[in-house]
Amino acid sequence: MPYQDMSLDQLEAYRPVLTAPADFDARWAATLAETRAHPLDVRLERVASPLRLVDVWDVTFSGFGGDRIRAWLVTPAGAVGPLPTIVQFNGYGGGRGMPHERLFWVTAGYAHLVMDTRGQGSAWGTGGHTPDASGGGDAAAPAHPGYMTRGILDFETYYYRRVYADAVRAVEAARSLAVVDDARVVVAGGSQGGGIAIAAAGLTDVAAALVDVPFLCHIERGIDIADTDPYQEVARYLAVHRLHEDAALATLAYVDGVHHAARATAPALFSAALRDPTCPPSTVFAAYRAWGGEAAIETYRFNGHEGGDAYQQLRQAAFLEERWR
Repeated sequence: MPYQDMSLDQLEAYRPVLTAPADFDARWAATLAETRAHPLDVRLERVASPLRLVDVWDVTFSGFGGDRIRAWLVTPAGAVGPLPTIVQFNGYGGGRGMPHERLFWVTAGYAHLVMDTRGQGSAWGTGGHTPDASGGGDAAAPAHPGYMTRGILDFETYYYRRVYADAVRAVEAARSLAVVDDARVVVAGGSQGGGIAIAAAGLTDVAAALVDVPFLCHIERGIDIADTDPYQEVARYLAVHRLHEDAALATLAYVDGVHHAARATAPALFSAALRDPTCPPSTVFAAYRAWGGEAAIETYRFNGHEGGDAYQQLRQAAFLEERWR
């Protein structure tokens, strides 16, 4: 696939100026206050597993609206901590899957908490287990995409308002665990998971952020130039609902990773792929350039949305080790 966006020299010079809504911070503060009004109520249930070198727990905690959010916690067998911890968020349409699917971080000595994304888990992978209870009725069950336009005409009803609040609570849930070193909690994710990680880093304190080919950044540009879903879900919606453009874009500004990145202060490692048709590299660079703390980026000239894959994992491990030393 040829470049769909900009060359590397153009990306390095790309610094778009985006203005957050005037009440951005106030509305997110109110959202988190509303969410925290419900007890976090973290519960762990040990899971029988054929994996002998790790311990597995099924974790639940209260997210937005007090809704119970599920996650897997995997730690080195017998570990008592405190351990550096990765809180990971999933790509679009995927769920937490099965605990043996992600063993890189635990075998590197980390505790690994993988948060289910409410209402998702039926598009790829091995499923999700968390309904979008505040989304209403049977429609809240894990479902196939799309999620981008759910409640899009008002920030108060928008789907990602709930998801970002869940992500902050996932960090808080991790910090409540005895096995976790609460000074070394890292947020991580690719694609949608990368966008959620940016939001979590901007909305609460974390030790570092690992952000791969993130979605939900420079969203209006993504809608205009990405030729695949999920951004095209919004384009198709607005092609029908022609008079909803202003309201939809106003809502999306509250979840745009560029604005959340500007409020993040933890060290971050980004990645972008120059042939990515799903999350065009200019949208990634916009969030990277906006980051409020120390940030670095790895680029993959010949790759699409898969980005750096296992190569990037090794770079991430080295990035964290440098900081732990």
